[in-house]
Amino acid sequence: MKILIRHPFARQCQSAGTVGGFTLAELLVAITVFTMLLGGIIFAHLFGLSMFQITENKLNATADARNLIGSMANEIRACRSAWVGNITNGVFAAKLNGETQRGSGLLIYPTTNLANFIVYFVNPSDQTFRRTTSTPGSASIVAESVTNAMVFSAQDHLGTVLTNNQNNRVIHLNLEFYQTARHMRGADYYKLETSVTRRALE
Repeated sequence: MKILIRHPFARQCQSAGTVGGFTLAELLVAITVFTMLLGGIIFAHLFGLSMFQITENKLNATADARNLIGSMANEIRACRSAWVGNITNGVFAAKLNGETQRGSGLLIYPTTNLANFIVYFVNPSDQTFRRTTSTPGSASIVAESVTNAMVFSAQDHLGTVLTNNQNNRVIHLNLEFYQTARHMRGADYYKLETSVTRRALE
């Protein structure tokens, strides 16, 4: 004769094993939590992309400004003479003695040879800041969307704008420009300001 012995917890285990799935309320809560988590991840990703674009834009502007200041400062320091003036119809007109030494262009003579020159100027027609040399076809755009016309000035050591062409004057650059708004990024405004003087004074 075979005797069956029931375990006292057998019914509880059997009934617990038959329960499966989620209730409708649990399923709705799980979907809501999952949706919120997924939305947070997507928002964090988009925010990171936006911050990357803003930072990349500022770093590019800083790098371009550093390159501009570095090359122009070296050219002014090593030049034979430098003149502040304006560009009219493609012709540079230097400021004379008695005139306020402020203008939209800078003429640099690296040597005593007047046929060899470098010109930095603002082109008001397209609001660009350009650099050109005596070599034909060497014009290049240095900065775009320039908002101020009078970029260069000749100053004394105290920062006062001069009215003459004294030998130890300081060439001051004040360049203001902006970058237009793009996707997920607002417009940025920049101001680049520096002062340079020649090393070799007569």
